[in-house]
Amino acid sequence: MSETNGTAAAKVSKEEIEAQYRAHSRRVLATLIRLLGGFDLAEEALHDAFLAAAEQWPARGRPANPYSWLVSAGRFKAIDNLRRRSRFDASLGELAEQSAGGQNVEPEAVVDEGTIRDDELRMIFICCHPALPADAQVAMALREICGLTTEEIARAFLVPAPTIAQRIVRAKSRIRELQLPYAMPEPAEYAERLDSVLQVVYLIFNEGYSASAGIEAVRANLAAEAIRLGRLLAELVPDPEILGLLALMLLHHSRRNARTDEHGALILFEDQDRSKWDCEMITEGQELLARIMAGRVMGVFALQAAIAAEHARAEDPERTDWPEIVRLYDLLLTAEPSPVAELNRAVAVSHCDGPEAGLALVQAILGRGDLSRYAPAHLALADCLRRLGRTDDARVAYEIALSLTHQEPERAFIRGRVANPGGS
Repeated sequence: MSETNGTAAAKVSKEEIEAQYRAHSRRVLATLIRLLGGFDLAEEALHDAFLAAAEQWPARGRPANPYSWLVSAGRFKAIDNLRRRSRFDASLGELAEQSAGGQNVEPEAVVDEGTIRDDELRMIFICCHPALPADAQVAMALREICGLTTEEIARAFLVPAPTIAQRIVRAKSRIRELQLPYAMPEPAEYAERLDSVLQVVYLIFNEGYSASAGIEAVRANLAAEAIRLGRLLAELVPDPEILGLLALMLLHHSRRNARTDEHGALILFEDQDRSKWDCEMITEGQELLARIMAGRVMGVFALQAAIAAEHARAEDPERTDWPEIVRLYDLLLTAEPSPVAELNRAVAVSHCDGPEAGLALVQAILGRGDLSRYAPAHLALADCLRRLGRTDDARVAYEIALSLTHQEPERAFIRGRVANPGGS
């Protein structure tokens, strides 16, 4: 067995193996899909690999490279299973030999970590194949390759979880039915998949930037993974919208260290210590935005990045150029109408023209029913009411937001507002 990391074998606990699963399972799955040529076989192999880890690591120690060990173990388990089944189905024997690649490699053989990471982007492109239903492409990539739960994806799309589950099942069935290749598309085919691929990366980042559920407000590793994928895309495809998305993510993620206190409690944007913002990320995001603007092509991600850049430029909240932010939201809504963008514009208006003006806009959005199950809409309503001194109405809005919120730090903040809706 491969060398251990120097720790006593007995110290490899069940909890550590579970942590390895959370950290690496999606990357390993992406590589197994490439090596084995299918979701179902790869998912079975992933399960077998972690079963093997649970059996062997406590006795023999954790391998120096868990990535390669798990990929190799899963691949060899799958080949063995196919060979056993080939006694009943000859086609499986052929598949086993294809998966083995004609090589007699030890299970400890190292799989290059860079290959594993690139396999994630490869699989996102595959999930976004134009032959698959449009509403399922992004959902399947987020679930199968990026590891988001069905519930997290459902909250991102503002639809019920069973709807997302059905979309994923249909998409995987369609892949089998059409026998779509598990291969990176040709460069000429990138464009027809790019919008969906960017949406996947954006939603990964959103879940990292503000977790939809759980005990943490920020999942920094997930946000960093989205930025990594954004950088890979920028190297792969010369498209200004990719640069716009990368700039947007960098500008938002630059605030990660200031968004919670040492106990994990939320710190409102206007109360953040701006000296904790990551200046290098802000500079890089601003430079990317300048490159885009020089080309005079501003897509929806670039416009959102421009809004984030306005916040980054302000030395303190009072110096924020709210009229410019409202103007940028007007451009964004012209380019791509969205109730969420409309809500964000309403919040900007409340700071530009006063809480009464913002309140009217938020009430109109909620009155249409567009965002009735979207907690930030009720928080925006509550904030306008609070600033107007309408504390009883604000408390009701905070209570509705609380009922729709699943992230514990945000719930703790809202509970404080419910108890004191007139607080600053």
